[in-house]
Amino acid sequence: MTSPVEDLHTIRDLLRYAASRFAASPLYFGHGTDNVWDEAVQLVLRSVHLPLENNQIFLDARLTHAERKTIIERIERRIDERVPIAYLLGEGWFMGMPFNIDERVLVPRSPLGELLENGLQPWIGGTEVTRILDLCTGSGCIGIGAASVFDQAEVDLSDVSEDALAVAESNIELHGLEGRVRTVRSDVFESIEGRYDVILSNPPYVDAEDLADMPPEYHHEPALGLAAGNDGLDIAHRIIAGAADHLSEDGLLIVEVGNSWGAMDDAYPDLPLTWLEFENGGDGVFLITARDLREWQAENVKA
Repeated sequence: MTSPVEDLHTIRDLLRYAASRFAASPLYFGHGTDNVWDEAVQLVLRSVHLPLENNQIFLDARLTHAERKTIIERIERRIDERVPIAYLLGEGWFMGMPFNIDERVLVPRSPLGELLENGLQPWIGGTEVTRILDLCTGSGCIGIGAASVFDQAEVDLSDVSEDALAVAESNIELHGLEGRVRTVRSDVFESIEGRYDVILSNPPYVDAEDLADMPPEYHHEPALGLAAGNDGLDIAHRIIAGAADHLSEDGLLIVEVGNSWGAMDDAYPDLPLTWLEFENGGDGVFLITARDLREWQAENVKA
């Protein structure tokens, strides 16, 4: 039998082959796509640096032997090793922007992107946003996305992981934001100074049960970016405890806790959290104003 590398020649050939192989395999889609076809399109086209949209003129383009070999190898690794496509490509997408991605950081997929694309409205109102903190930043995609929307704001990307910050720094450079965006190594708020108009966070929030039940694809991601104790709230508790000291008077705290949102509601029944809804999917994101957080803390201290 001949190798697929020898039998398949065009982008159309490789797309059909990838889709067929993926459809016959027990893959889990949760790292940027949700179906066989989109997974095939992303792997094949981005392996040869072609756009994901408006690409019909390339479908019958013939690929070199080296290009075909690379694509076939990535298809097999996606199936055999269950590696997420972002790690195979070294690239992930967030808010329509590319980011350098490897196994030192999570693959971008937060619904916070939709919120940022809407300029944080109506929640931010007329507040001037001059400083933003992306807490537990990982690749830096959320903070860099925020910098692209609030183009006059200074943005700090904070993480406890030096490996993650190295990836974030590469993405600052990729997007030419060295003048406004910087990294800060900090264990939650431990090394954070000053106040911010917006604090955004997609911290580790996977509880012990969900972590044990995760599909193989997620085990390629750093456990430090996922695991957060029995109820998934180890980091969220620390964010709630420290955020008021780092928010401006009219500041906003926005945190993603995913499937741990029920545990969050149970843990803070009197905290006036607003749970956000998203048109493009995703849940488990809460918002609270600095004023409400401080009032709640004052009442709890009195109690």
